[in-house]
Parts: sequence; C-alpha cells; structure tokens
Amino acid sequence: MTSVRVFVPGSIGNVGPGFDVLGLAVDGIGDRFTIELTEAASSIAGITGRDHELVPKDPNANCTTIAAVALLRSQGDKRNVRVSIDRSLPLAGGLGASAAASVGGAYGAAIALGRSVPQVAILTAALAGEASVSSAHLDNIAPSLLGGLTIARCVEPADAVRVPIQGTWWLTIVSPAMRLTTKKARSVLPQLVTQADFVHQLAHTSSLITAFVSGDHELARRALVDVYAEPHRAKLIGSFFAVKSAAVKSGALGCSISGAGPSVFALCATEAIAHSCAAAMKAAFWPVEAQTHTGRIAAEGARVL
Repeated sequence: MTSVRVFVPGSIGNVGPGFDVLGLAVDGIGDRFTIELTEAASSIAGITGRDHELVPKDPNANCTTIAAVALLRSQGDKRNVRVSIDRSLPLAGGLGASAAASVGGAYGAAIALGRSVPQVAILTAALAGEASVSSAHLDNIAPSLLGGLTIARCVEPADAVRVPIQGTWWLTIVSPAMRLTTKKARSVLPQLVTQADFVHQLAHTSSLITAFVSGDHELARRALVDVYAEPHRAKLIGSFFAVKSAAVKSGALGCSISGAGPSVFALCATEAIAHSCAAAMKAAFWPVEAQTHTGRIAAEGARVL
C-alpha cells in the first residue's frame, strides 16, 4: 500500500490536573489526512476545511509531512510523501490540532508502508511533527493515536499507555473565536512549584484516573482541580471563570482549560447535562463568539478510512 486515508480525533490535553501527562480523545471531531508515498520530493497536495488558510503549505514547515517523513526514515525508507488534509479542528484552539496533524502523518505513513511498525516509532515520529510547531509533549498525541484516556509516561523514549475506563462520560468543549498558541500559554507557567502544590496536583491527578477507571462521577467532581496551569492561563482567556461557573451551575462534574486553551471543556455525567453546559458556557463567553461540541470520550484513536 502506497496511499492511505486516515482519520485522527481531536483531544483534550492535561484533563485538568494531569499537565503534559493525561489526555482524552474526543468523539465526533477530528481531521482527515491522505498520505501517499512518493519517490519525488514531499509536497502538500491540498488543505481544506477549518483554518485551512493558516496551515503551512511548505512541506518542510508542515507538521504532518515532517512526522510522516520522520516515520519513514525511522523505518529505513527513503521515500517522501504527498499529503492532503481536510480539517475540522481549530488551529491554536486547545483541541490538539498540531498533535492530530502529526499523528495523521506518522500513523498514515506507517499504514502506507504496509508492514507492522512499533507504537514507539509512531509516537516518536509524531513528536517530531509536534515539536516543529510547539514542544515535544505527548498528552495530545497519545489520545489522538490510541483513543480513550491516556497517560504519557515518557517522551524519551516515547511511551504512552491507554487507561481502560468505566461508566458513562460526556464532554462539552467550547471554543471561542480567538487563538492561543501553546508557546504563549507555556510562557506564563512557573518553572518551580511549592511542595504543597506538587502534592495537591499529584493527588488530584491520581484521583481523577481512579475516577475514570472505576466510573466514579463524584470522585471526578472532587478531583478535576488544576492548581498549576489553570490559575496562570485563565488570564489569557478573559471569560474563563465565568464560563467555568456556568458549566458547574449547569451540572458539570468539573470544568477546566482544554490543553493550552483557549477552548474550555466540561466533564459531564449525561448527554443532557453536556448540552445544557454547552449553551450556558457559550453564553458566558459572549460577546466573544464561540463554537460548541459535545460528545463522548472517543473509544477509537487514529484509524484508516
């Protein structure tokens, strides 16, 4: 197989307290990629969909082609790629667009090779794409590749695991009409934290994983607390606290910043609550326009179409 079309879901990085570690794949929203192996130089055949005009057309600056070529080279293949992209994820919107693009390139190239490629090779190649536009972190890459809830255990060597979850979980994501790059969102974070904050963050992260594994909504309500990134990044999202308050008042188990932002997500127990939160959170962003998405945690990550 020398050409393949794949779908890669969007994702929520951090999932509140799990900074650079936890990730959730989001059902019903993602990008599509066609990866064709070629003896010619790498190229972008076309980019359509949301924010398409902002995506680099230069294959040397596009994270999909960078990741695809990195995967091929890691497998000893000297060919290049011709790439087409159809986008649904917002650029610099907090839904893991660059991670999805990187996974699309790495996973698509691996499938196009027509032979078994180790997961670590796909993760490593996707990291090369992500690092070209942001930084080397796996919390969005892992759920986009594997689906579900994931733990990014290590970047070098790349290692991520999928966590089996129980119960019913719904996600509401509200994306305001603004962009916030991961680089800027990282620039406001402290490099040192107190021992007390470290302990609190670790306790919340561990408890949140336990809540997902056991299907315990009430534990999730107590655990979805971020004492590290959220207090500093909230100021970059002007209406954040109003949006969070609206989500909680509408019945959300918890609410926090999706990845680096500016999207905000709410974790909900039912579909009805998720839709109620979507309306309330969108209204709280006003006068900034915002788009909403509700869906379950995606059971499947990257897949061939």
